[in-house]
Formats: sequence, C-alpha cells, structure tokens
Amino acid sequence: MKTEAIKLKRPDMRRYLVPFNTGSVPQMFTDCLVIGSGIAGLRAAIEASDSCDVVVACKAELEESNTWNAQGGIASVLDSTDSFAEHIADTLKTGCGINDEEIVERVVKDGPELVTQLDKWGTEFDTHNGKIDITREGGHSHPRIAHAQGDCTGRAIAQALIRKIRQNEAITVVENFFAIDLITDDENNCLGIIGCSGTGTKQIVWAKTTILATGGAGRLYRETTNPNIATADGLAMAARAGAVLCDMEFMQFHPTTLYIAGASRALITETLRGEGAILLDINRQTFMKEYHPDAELAPRDIVSRAILSQMLKTGSTHVYLDIRHFDKAHFSKRFPLINELVESFDIDVSKDLVPVRPSAHYMVGGVKTNSSARTGINNLYACGEVASTGLHGANRLGSNSLLEGLVFGKVAGREAIANAAKKPSVMSLHKLKYEVPQSDRSRLDTADVLNSLRALMWRNVGITRSDQPLAEAQEIITFWQRYVLDKVFDSPGGWECQNMLTIACIMAKAAQGRTESRGVHFRKDFPEIDDKRFKTHIEFA
Repeated sequence: MKTEAIKLKRPDMRRYLVPFNTGSVPQMFTDCLVIGSGIAGLRAAIEASDSCDVVVACKAELEESNTWNAQGGIASVLDSTDSFAEHIADTLKTGCGINDEEIVERVVKDGPELVTQLDKWGTEFDTHNGKIDITREGGHSHPRIAHAQGDCTGRAIAQALIRKIRQNEAITVVENFFAIDLITDDENNCLGIIGCSGTGTKQIVWAKTTILATGGAGRLYRETTNPNIATADGLAMAARAGAVLCDMEFMQFHPTTLYIAGASRALITETLRGEGAILLDINRQTFMKEYHPDAELAPRDIVSRAILSQMLKTGSTHVYLDIRHFDKAHFSKRFPLINELVESFDIDVSKDLVPVRPSAHYMVGGVKTNSSARTGINNLYACGEVASTGLHGANRLGSNSLLEGLVFGKVAGREAIANAAKKPSVMSLHKLKYEVPQSDRSRLDTADVLNSLRALMWRNVGITRSDQPLAEAQEIITFWQRYVLDKVFDSPGGWECQNMLTIACIMAKAAQGRTESRGVHFRKDFPEIDDKRFKTHIEFA
C-alpha cells in the first residue's frame, strides 16, 4: 500500500521569463495548441484535429525530437504467447512499487490497437511471416518489442505521423518557435503561450486548450543521449505556471552509449543485449552475473550501476560491448544506424569491441497528470516524457516510453476536443500585461554556467548519489540562479539556461529528500528500499 505523497515547496520563481503586453504583441488563435513534435505531441494533434483547429508549435524542425532519435522499439503485446498480465507485471516490477496500476493496465491494454494503427498509417515495422516482428529487451519476460527499419524505430514512427500531420488541413505547424511561458489567468486557466519565432519576434498563441508535449531534460547532464533541444523547457514553464511536478528525482540513465573521447555520446540500443551482445570490462572479462542473475538483460538502472561500479573497480572510463559473434552482414542490416556510427570511428564489429558507458537518457518524472492527461491547471494537458502519468514508477521499462506517448497522446487529444467544445471563442480574451523589474546584479555568461551545470549534475546528481553532494549541488545552483533568473533574455540560449537551472535545483532537492534507493534513484548512504516512508511520490507544489 502506497503512503500519501510527500509534498515539498516549489522554489520561489518569477512568474514569466519575459515582460509582455498582449495588446502590442502579434497573436494567433486556435482551438488546441500542441507544444512539441515527438510521438505524444504528434499523436495528440492528429486526435484533436478530428473536430478542432490545431496549432503544433515546434522548438526546432518538426522532425527534431527524442522520438526521432529513438533506436529501440515500442513495447506491446503482439504475440499470442504473450499476455497483458505479463506486460503489466514486468512494468510494475521495474517501477519498484510506485506505479499507478490502473494507468499501467490502461497503457498496456490500449497498446496493440494503437501500434496496429501505426502500421496501417505507414510505419515501416520490421516483419516476419507477414506479422510485425518482435524481440526481447532487458526487464521484459517475453519478446514484445516492435522495431521499424532496424534501429530507426522512432524515426519511422515519426515519419508516419508527420505525413498525416502534413496532409491535415486542420493542423498548422509552426517550426522554430520557442515556447517561453504558458499564459494563465487569475482563475488558474491556461490561455495559451507567449513564445518567440525564428526571426526573434515575440508572439502569443491563444488557445482554448493547450497540450504540453515538450519532452525531457537530458541536456542537464554532461553525458546524455538526448538532442540539444531537451532542455527541460516544458517542465520549467509548467512549474512557473503553478503545475505540480512529481518524481523529479528519477532520471533514467541508459547503460550503453558509445564512448569516444572528445565525441558526443550516441545511443547503442539495448536491443543488442537482448539479441546476445555481452558486456566486458577493460580487462575483457564478463561481469554482469556478479551484479544480477539476468546479467545483460537486467533492468537499465541495475546495468548502469554495474557498469559504473566496474569502471571504478578497474580504473577505466568505459567498458566494452562485445558483438564480434554477430553475423556482420545481418548486423549492418538489422542495426543500420549503429553500423554507420561505429564505422565512422573505424570500429569493425566483427573484430573490435565497442567502448560504451552510461548516459542520462529519460526523465521518468514530470508534470503530474491524471488518467485523462489533465494537469492541475485548467485547460492544460501533458503527455509524453514531460508528463508524470504514473506508468513508470521509479524506473521506466525499456520501450514503454513510445507506448506511453502513443496512448496518452491520443488521450490528451481526445480530452482537448471535449474541453474545447465547451469554451467560448478565444478572440474574446482580455488584455494581460507583465513587467520584470530591472536587475542590478552582474550578468554571468550563460554558456559557461550551462557547461558547469551539466558537469555538476553528472557528478553530484548522477547515477549514484549521497547527501553532501546533493546539498552542494543545490547550493551552487542557487548561487547561479541569483545571477541568471533575475535577468531578462531575448534569445533561446538565455531562456534555456533559466529553465535548466530551475529544474536542476528541483531534481537535486527531490533526490536529497528521498533517503532510500528505489529504481533509478540510488543513494550510497541509503542503499536499501524504505517502503514504510517512501513507497510514494515526492511532489513539488
């Protein structure tokens, strides 16, 4: 039995990052505004367009998202020998006791129909004997991972959804648009957003309903699989608007990213381990059996900690993934992205070991929502990685993220339709004005702050944690905040820095508050699970 959520006070913060007067800013009007272009946002827009005019606002190009970069597959019960009960059990086991069981059941049971729908919409899933082919990943008791174009699953799904978006006259796509803040009124209603176009012009998008699908926060860490756009913007703007943030201590680290000194990290999908790849330490010795009976197929948090521990034991910067026993021709066809990647560094997988190490990968926590994707702010919904739906608990089961985005994207879109139908025209909205007082403090270089922040988060709020480093992280971040959060910036770099400092401090505070180890949150000073005190969630309100 879970206990009541632990409530922590959200840090004081300025309501809006920029001053504005709605009477003097260019404006757009729509029934439903979707912020983000990953699987959740795209699916939400398609659903809402059934009876709404929809605007999709993208931070970059429509194709740039964590979904587009997802190598792994989408988990769903697609085989007669598998069952909903087994998928539910695997998800609950990985979530370490704090999943919402009703949400887990809903997502798992809705999955097959929506994956089949993706197939009908033109997603190029890999097939076998005329059916969608499935493989197994760590934490799953049964093969249930559907892939598309080998290790290009996210891209293939996004391409299919984007084609539908582009063909839909009810959907307007606004690219290279930075959403700065959600606009709310005194009655806790979300009215839309203020943002900035690619030309640097401030613009307001008024909306009857707004769906937040902005993705995660991986760029808070020096080592990450995430693209440059994953800077916690949606989390921060929701916090400033008064939404509840939940489970912010749970950042999932992917065990295997390519480690080449001086190069950015690139994901090496765990499907390789699901299909027989072996982890070796710097001395070419296997080690996973020492840490978990499932060895390479253990859940991601266990594999990540095992790799980190083995690196410390051997004094190395990485371990190796051994795929020399794979058929090279099959490998190049089955994993075209990874094959191209390793070849670009002159790694011959038939002869050479692939150097890997863990990196920040997926934000398990986020904006708290209910089963209808509603947040605590009227007319505001959240779905995908930015949301905390209760599906993942303390640790995400591999390939459940695309599934969650698909299911809750549809839910959010459907709920937005119903809500928008009850609302009057947004053309009648009253004028709003917000001013920011002038700061007399010195200005720090935001690029320097961000480099230091990412290193600090990796060092102090990383795979393993303890009290003193977590307290130190908050002290240092709070110092930076004094000289950054009081400023008014006029470009995305400054707003991203403000957003990242805001969320980093909340994550460190949540991690310090959970004095136990559960899922992806591991405390060296409290290495055991404490169900009496912490079989629950930590919320910031």
